[in-house]
Amino acid sequence: MSTAEHHALHQRCVLITGATGAIGGALAKAYAGKHTHLILHGRQQAALATLADACRTLGARVTTSSVNLTDEAALTQWLQALCATHTPDIVIANAGKNTHPEAPGQLEPWADVQALLDINLKTPIAMAQHLVPAMQARGSGQLVFISSLAGWHGLPTTPTYSASKAGIKAYGEGLRGLLGPSGIGVTVVMPGYVTSPMCNAMPGPKPFEWPPERAARVIKRGIDANKARISFPFPLNFGTWWLAVLPASISQWLIKRLGFDHTDDLGGA
Repeated sequence: MSTAEHHALHQRCVLITGATGAIGGALAKAYAGKHTHLILHGRQQAALATLADACRTLGARVTTSSVNLTDEAALTQWLQALCATHTPDIVIANAGKNTHPEAPGQLEPWADVQALLDINLKTPIAMAQHLVPAMQARGSGQLVFISSLAGWHGLPTTPTYSASKAGIKAYGEGLRGLLGPSGIGVTVVMPGYVTSPMCNAMPGPKPFEWPPERAARVIKRGIDANKARISFPFPLNFGTWWLAVLPASISQWLIKRLGFDHTDDLGGA
């Protein structure tokens, strides 16, 4: 075996979608190192190239892709090609988007709803369909799904986003029990507000907002420990958790009192 082949066999392969986003980029840099092969996916090709160079400077081997994740045929072809070479050890399905009502009392545009559900919910599940058999054949792997504290209780300012994050939370929780006996870990991440363009565009207050680098450190530490759930920051997580367990009428009264149905903010982002 050559030195290069030996080195490749001992590299940890980490796949991150949405790597050009704030959390994705911070996670890429957190994982970058001389024993890591990063597969970074992002739609913004210039930003992706810059991120790849930064991760290479930190010692990582980097492969990039801008494949359309919501194109089922393209996604299948991409993941099959990856698994034919080396099935990723850790897969962080981070790509996502948000939408919100454009005016008080109006539903979100249907085209926006469909696009959001495709990338936030359908794509991570589709990725699992292709990756799990390869991970099971190897006997190891870890899937990481990005939910949100909005998954505890739907917010009037972002109902479809809340629904998608509640859905991927439930899917990841179910998958963890299903795949545990196969040696595959599943982690659900429930961030609060993390500084990013998507966060800035969200209507309503943004208490306890974290920089992406801090979020990435907490997420990586939780993934390394194969935690079932990573949720932060504590004060906001504790508060939103109560929204899930209290009677719905009380939760919805609290949401209104706390300003998370700010109709004056809708359409102003």
